[in-house]
Order: sequence, then structure tokens, then C-alpha cells
Amino acid sequence: MRQSLFYLLVLSFSISVAAKPIYSLDKQELRGSMVDHSSTELCDVARGTLSYLNRGSSYDPDVIRVGVVKSFGVTAEQIEDTLKFICLIAEQDINSNQSSRLADTEFVRKHFDMIRWLPDKTQSHKYQKNKPLIANIPDDQILLTKYYIKLAQGSIRKTKAMPHALYSLPNDEIGLTLEQAQNKKASLVRYRYTKQDILKGILEQQGLATPLIWLSRVDLEDALMQGTVKVTIDGTETFFNVHRNNGIQYQRNINKEAQGRYWYFKQTKTVLGYGKDANLKIPIYPHVTVAGDLKHLGLGKLILLSHGDKHRLTILADTGGAFENNQYQLDYLGGFFKDWADYIASYKTFPDYFEARILVLKKSIIVD
Repeated sequence: MRQSLFYLLVLSFSISVAAKPIYSLDKQELRGSMVDHSSTELCDVARGTLSYLNRGSSYDPDVIRVGVVKSFGVTAEQIEDTLKFICLIAEQDINSNQSSRLADTEFVRKHFDMIRWLPDKTQSHKYQKNKPLIANIPDDQILLTKYYIKLAQGSIRKTKAMPHALYSLPNDEIGLTLEQAQNKKASLVRYRYTKQDILKGILEQQGLATPLIWLSRVDLEDALMQGTVKVTIDGTETFFNVHRNNGIQYQRNINKEAQGRYWYFKQTKTVLGYGKDANLKIPIYPHVTVAGDLKHLGLGKLILLSHGDKHRLTILADTGGAFENNQYQLDYLGGFFKDWADYIASYKTFPDYFEARILVLKKSIIVD
């Protein structure tokens, strides 16, 4: 009888631990200091994200949504006011020539409600095989992976060293809106071929799409993975950003070379984050932008990332193939790099796991 009672007590304790909520209000004092960041660039990401949100949920209902914080009574207006407040404070501080209040932990604690986010390890366990970063996620910190803007050398012509093209949309889709393209999906070239088909030259051989630039295989794979590439051609730098893909899902359990997904690109003026289509993507900046599961978290969340007594403000303004049903991870935009070795040389001491808090402007604060 005693053994049975002990078993029940242990089982009850295990269930209570397992049932610990992923999201909860956090009223703890925020100790430590903020990591230096550009409040201007944080504001620019906030403003671009707000512009996208203002298109309304009917435009992009999967991501223009309050998301997981709705259960705390948070409204869409509060999310928008949070982004407006970021810019209001940044502009006031610049105009008054004072240090950024957004870099003051006491100011942050006073003006924002904090919702603590713990990793959903029931999701991460599905992908932890042979992936120690996922397998070792702590119970109280999310995994913070990193992405970057790819730096590459390119050629306007196909060469032996640069035999693989970034292609613009296929010829049969030029001029079609995303909605029009969806209605013609069954007949469009974009959905017809895997990445492997394209690497073998099917588009080039049949003249189905226009090459934007030619790259090495390594640089092509990195561009497809990172989403943005800054290419130097004869001393001139040009940005290319993902436009639309071939509809094949990214698979988290295979390496990038084996992926069947292929992105068609578009030339742009700057680095771009999320957007349902290329013409409306959000301009983003390193160190203040993260990518994540927009369908659950909702676009535009202000997220405080903490490691020890160091904190940094970021805005959720991007996503990627690895973030479908993923509430245990964010991807941090780290800067401009040639490859992972280049990135790691700069970020070798950067932590893999961070405490995460979603910040929402307190209802008592009025934003004009």
C-alpha cells in the first residue's frame, strides 16, 4: 500500500512538472544590463513590422495575429502600441541627445509586462536525434540558433567556378500576384521542379527562367538557407532576397544539400525579413531581429533575450522552414559573413541558449 501511495505521489509530481506552462507572467525584477544595440535600427524593424501588421489579419491571417499571448488578455492594439512605443522612445532620445532609455533595464521593467517563454520540449524531442543542440535544450531556456546575411562573390555569366544561378521567377509567373499564382499552381513551372532538377540545368536548358546571378555551389546553398545574399560583382554590391519557393517543405532532419526546396530570388535594396510576397517584405537589421514560429507566436513580438545578467531587445520579424510548429527556438540575425566558419570566428563565445520573455507595453501607458 505504501509503495502504491509513493508511486502515485511520484506520478502526480511528474505530471505537475510536465504540465508547467510554456508561457507565464513574469514579475521578477530584471537585474543586470542591456547589451548595446542600435535603437534606430530597432525602431526601423518595429516600423516596418507595424506597417505589415496594419494590412490587417485578413491579408495574412497565419501571422498577423496576437498569437500565444492572447490568453493573457493581450490585444492586437497592444502589440501595435508596443512597436510604436519603441520608435517613440528611440526618436525622443535621439532628439534630446540623451542615451537610449531602451538600454536601461529599469526603464524596460517599468514600461513592459513580461511573459516568460519556456521551451516546448514535447516538440523538440521529435528532432533531437543526432542534434545535440536540440537534445540539450534546458528546461528554462530556448535554443537560439543563428543566421546571417550571406556574403558572396558572383558572376553575371556562368563560369566553371560559378556554375549555379539564382533565378528570378519563371517566365510563366512574371507579373502574377501571389494569389493569381496560387490559382494557377497546377500549371506553373515554379512548382514543377525540385532543387536537384534545377541544379542539373532544367531551367537553363529550356529557357524557363532568367538567371539573376551565378554563384558557386557552396554560395548557392548558403543563399538558399540564409534567405538573403549580398553579392559583389566587379566591385559592385547587390542584395538578392528570396521571392517564392517551389512549394516543397523544408525538412529538419536532412542536410541542406539534400533539401528539395528551391527558392527563386529577387534583387532588392536592403536585407528583408518576413513578407507573404517579395514586394511587402519587412526591412530587417542584424542584432535586433529574430526569426521564429510566426504562426504560433504572431508577427511583431518584442522579445527580450537574456543570458546571465545580460539582456538584448529583438523583434520577431522573420521566419524560416525550421519554424513550423516550433516553440522551442528562435534564430538570431547575427550580421554579414562569408560562411559559417567566418560567423563562428566572431560568435564562438555567443551562447546557444537564452531565457526568453515576450514584452508587451503596459495598458496604463498611452501612445500617441
